Amino acid sequence: MPGPKADIDRVFHALDDPTRRALIEKISEGPISVSQLAEPLHITLAAVVQHLQILEESGLVHTEKIGRIRTCRIEPQGLSVVEQWIADRRSLWERRFDRLGELLAEEDVAEDERSKREKKRSKRK
Repeated sequence: MPGPKADIDRVFHALDDPTRRALIEKISEGPISVSQLAEPLHITLAAVVQHLQILEESGLVHTEKIGRIRTCRIEPQGLSVVEQWIADRRSLWERRFDRLGELLAEEDVAEDERSKREKKRSKRK
């Protein structure tokens, strides 16, 4: 069974290709047949099917064949692995930036205190 790393790698691989991103955009508008997907992209049905296979394996798209027509639908849960990955990194970096802000604020306070001491010394002289 693939782990989270394999899932995220698979989704990023699927989204890496501009043609697959264009397919995702079109499929996001609503269910659509493979032949309708191929038309505006000016690529063969075989190429569309290959791209769809990668999108389906990544969990981003679901295809269903009814009769002679294969229809594609977006799988909203497919992006949840990417959303979680981004959220984890955002949380990590926000904590790091918060800590950096605290350290810089502490440094500013320390610098202000040094500056006040130096002013007092110079007034005594």
